[in-house]
Amino acid sequence: MIRRREPVPFAFVAEADRFRSNVAPPPRERASFGQLAGRWLLGMTVVAGLVGSLVIGMPALSADQPSPHKQPSQASEGR
Repeated sequence: MIRRREPVPFAFVAEADRFRSNVAPPPRERASFGQLAGRWLLGMTVVAGLVGSLVIGMPALSADQPSPHKQPSQASEGR
């Protein structure tokens, strides 16, 4: 294996952080009506799922109310 003895200039690496391009990126394409409708529908589905899970889960989270259907377990009946 042959090693090179000359120093390698790394100044270009330090200057790379300061480099500014004069080429602007192309403008973004506008979303079509179908894409906007799909995003809106997906967002509404997520929000509706969260609200629905809260509505269904609220009775289970409330510990204030006693359970009206108190059934003894099968183990306490001695079967």
